[in-house]
Formats: sequence, structure tokens, C-alpha cells
Amino acid sequence: MRCRIRTTKCQLLATSLCVMLLGLSIATLSTVTHYGLHFTLFSDISLESNSYRVIHYTAFYFGICLSMTLILAALLSSAATVRESQCLIAMGFFCFALAFCGLIPAAFWRYMHSMEVEDSMMDVYDLVYEEVRRNVSSFRRHELTAIHEAFLCCGKHSPFGGTTNVEHNMCPPGQAHNMGQDCLQEIQDFLKKHMDFVSVLLCVTIGFTVYGMILTSFLWFSIHFSSNLDRKGKYILR
Repeated sequence: MRCRIRTTKCQLLATSLCVMLLGLSIATLSTVTHYGLHFTLFSDISLESNSYRVIHYTAFYFGICLSMTLILAALLSSAATVRESQCLIAMGFFCFALAFCGLIPAAFWRYMHSMEVEDSMMDVYDLVYEEVRRNVSSFRRHELTAIHEAFLCCGKHSPFGGTTNVEHNMCPPGQAHNMGQDCLQEIQDFLKKHMDFVSVLLCVTIGFTVYGMILTSFLWFSIHFSSNLDRKGKYILR
């Protein structure tokens, strides 16, 4: 029994270290997503009727809370492993379960509503592009230029072919519309790479979270039954 407990403790320590690294990775990804140039541009430009700003802030705060829960679960599990405390093990299991309950809706939202992020960013770009094309606002010209520089793109393809005055005036020098990249396609490719990385991180984190729940529950029962076996057959002098 003690040999089995030692093996479980080693596995739980290794899992806790991986979970802590995953928690730090989620916190870093959430911070980069929130403060990154590609995302802040659209967050500052988007209108109140557009859902991108809500998604932008919700993803950041959710990611930070999830990372803190994972790091707390890793710390509690590590302390419980060293001290063999059933109370700490139970708290670690609760944190793993809480993180799991947050990861499952996040993964579900990623696969069911990921197009909502793409559509909202496309809508923001279309709004800025059309206002610049119609010369509605001079301030929009600076915003469109910033998007072109951030995504290294140049306007958008017209279904009728050819270029507009936006491409000739707003694109970087030497990057004509027929030579430059379509901004809508560049935004789509950028989001696809970002979402693929998020998907991999979520899947790996879910796997380690489930494994951490199994190890903490197994260690709790092992310590519980081991302490009962140690007391079995002993007499207490009064």
C-alpha cells in the first residue's frame, strides 16, 4: 500500500507541475489576446452593437480566472502530496473539478461559436473600409492604415475586379491591390492559427485536469485506507 501511495505521489507531483505550466500558458495567451495589437485594434474600433468587444473582454477575464484555478489546484496538490493531508487533497480535487467545469464550456464555445469572432472582426473591417471609401470620416483612415500595417494586407478583393481609391491611397507604397494580400483573408488566416493554438491548449489542459482528478481521488482513498490498516489490530492502553 505504501509503495502504491509513493507511486501515486510521484505521478501527482509531475501532473501538478504540468498543470501549473498550462495555467501560466493560459494566462500568457489571455494577456497576449487582450493586449495584442491585432486584437486591440478591433476592440477599440468596434461599435457597441458589435459583439467583438464583449467577446474580447470576456475571453480575457475567463482565461485569467481559469489559469488562477489551475495554478491553485497544482499548488494544493503539491502541498497535499508532500504532507499527505487528506484535507488538502480534497481541496486540490475541488480545484481540478472547478477548472474542468470551466474548460468544458470553453471548448464547446470554441467549436460552436468560433465563427462569431471571425464574423465580428470582418464586420468591423467592412465598416471602416466602407466609411473610408465614402469619405465619411477622416479618423477612419488612420484606423484602416493601422489595420493594414498590423496584418500586412491591402484592402479587399472586389467581386467586380479592379481596385478602388482605398487601395491606391491607403495601402503601403509598392503594395498594389493585385500584389498585396486581401485583408479579409489575412484576418481569417490569423484567427484560424490563433484558434487552432487555443484548441490544442484546451485539449491538453482538459486531459491533465481529468488525470489530476483521478490521481487526487486515488491518493485520498489510498491514504484513508492505509491509515485504517495501520490502526487495525492495535490496542489503546487506558
